[in-house]
Amino acid sequence: MLNANTYVTKEEGIGGTIRNRWEDFYVEEIPEVIPDGEGPNIYIWIEKLGRTTLDVLLDIARDLHIDRKRMGFAGMKDKKAITRQWICIANMDSEEQFNQVKALEGTIHNTEFLKVVRGRKKLRMGQLKGNKFRILVKDIDGMDLEDAEERRLAIEDAAKRADAILKTLEKTGVPNYFGWQRFGKPRTNTHLVGEALIQNDLKEAVRRYIGNPSPEEGEEARAARQAYDDGEWEKSLELMHPGMRYEKMMLKVLIKEEKRAIRKIAEKEGIEPEEVDKTQLELSDKAYKNAIHALPKPLQRMFVHAYQSFLFNAAVSERVAMGMDKYIEGDIVIDKEERIVRDKTNEEFQEMVSSFEINQTCPLYGTKVPFAGGEVGKMEEAILDSYGLTKADFEVPKMPRLGSHGLRRAMRFQVWDASAKAVEDGVMCEFSIDKGSYATAVLREVMKKDVY
Repeated sequence: MLNANTYVTKEEGIGGTIRNRWEDFYVEEIPEVIPDGEGPNIYIWIEKLGRTTLDVLLDIARDLHIDRKRMGFAGMKDKKAITRQWICIANMDSEEQFNQVKALEGTIHNTEFLKVVRGRKKLRMGQLKGNKFRILVKDIDGMDLEDAEERRLAIEDAAKRADAILKTLEKTGVPNYFGWQRFGKPRTNTHLVGEALIQNDLKEAVRRYIGNPSPEEGEEARAARQAYDDGEWEKSLELMHPGMRYEKMMLKVLIKEEKRAIRKIAEKEGIEPEEVDKTQLELSDKAYKNAIHALPKPLQRMFVHAYQSFLFNAAVSERVAMGMDKYIEGDIVIDKEERIVRDKTNEEFQEMVSSFEINQTCPLYGTKVPFAGGEVGKMEEAILDSYGLTKADFEVPKMPRLGSHGLRRAMRFQVWDASAKAVEDGVMCEFSIDKGSYATAVLREVMKKDVY
């Protein structure tokens, strides 16, 4: 996990790999409310494999000839996994409509309808308690041994270590690091674009997104990005593969802006556009702003959010080192509804931390986010100082809509019903965690390696 530098548990990790097969990674939603069989809405408990939640919803909406906006779900579930969750279709109160939904059983690609029932209320994003995971870790240390008995013993030893780590995490909580999904893989640059925006350098922000070739990418993508960095924008556009659609959106705007700027110079100097020296051309901030605006709004906002997450992980690393399950005077703490809790004694705060009634927080840095008090607050300020930043930088003056006030986020999350057992081809880890948390943060502790 990017900028995550601290482990809570001391035991040696089991190493290994995950997602060798998508079937090895199972996720089940823990719902807030279970439909009772009455009401105008239809709930479907689905199991899907190799599909996003949105893919399934779009297929169902298409086959029922309804607007996708009538369908709700509590949270997006992983594509590269077997997942179970509730989805809801609003205002389907006739028996005929119920039968139409039932008739779709077995027709939606890689999706099973495990239950179809009626519910009184619509299902909205965030209406879940958490998620239950069952994940097979393969290729653990010792699995390559030729002797079958030695191999079995190595797996059993790894399972015992994994189980001990999980039991510790049940008591302390798990560091609430943002996972690689937040920053991008294999090309980890989303936060770097955000950093350039925070620094008010729009040209560099665009370059980091379109150019800036990464060794983790394929040769075709690297060539396209290098051409951009070399100023050969038309060539860059030609080299871009179909998966680089957002880069294409931005680059088309820049090429258009460049041609406009060349025409202006040619008219001013009384020469042909072809005679303009492009190496001396400098586009305005407005041109780069227009390129960023070519992207979908959620993606535009993701850049600064990713940089905030990068800094948050640094703060969590430092705070974990100060005591994961300890209240430190000055901590800003929140309850399960993310409301700040005040006016308790240090002893009362510690008791509430130990029982997971409250959690200590770290800042998602922004213009108005409060710092903690005491030594925790000094640590938070020091992180911002180490990157040469102030709160005011998160205003992003040249693109204020992408700025952020910031907020406090829990620095740990709870894990429960956690266990690990030896199986023939590895260690099976099972646990449940709060919504909005990353299972890979748990596995990082178990495996003692980066996981994504």
